[in-house]
Amino acid sequence: MKNDRQRRILEIVEREAIDTQEQLQQKLQEQGVTCTQATISRDIKQLHLIKEPIGQGRYRYTVSSQRNKLNVADKLRTIFRESIISVDSAQNIVVIKTMAGLANAAAAAMDGMSISGMVGTLAGDDTALLVMKDAEMAKGFCEDIHEMLK
Repeated sequence: MKNDRQRRILEIVEREAIDTQEQLQQKLQEQGVTCTQATISRDIKQLHLIKEPIGQGRYRYTVSSQRNKLNVADKLRTIFRESIISVDSAQNIVVIKTMAGLANAAAAAMDGMSISGMVGTLAGDDTALLVMKDAEMAKGFCEDIHEMLK
């Protein structure tokens, strides 16, 4: 249902100059899709739709040119959250233990996150190493990960 609705949203904004969520909701209703404004708002965010100017002070929803990149980053973050068993630091190195076979996915997620102070990653089967510029940055990153996993 969600995938069908989002597919229809993409078709609508490609065909027509839609500039409000209410217009989009009306177009969906015309196609037999009933949903709330809150659902439309979530869909717009998940589909990475943005408003672009079309002239005369008017705007329209369109797909962000960054959409594919953002979708990959979201998927990597989900993999990252679901694969971590523990995280700890030793000096400027962060050691991340993952479920078997998922360390590469965790390292790829970190590489895609633009982490401040990160020098690089290295991954095996169930352990990923993250090299930070200094021990303080490593400790801060560990705290961020612990917070994210709660």
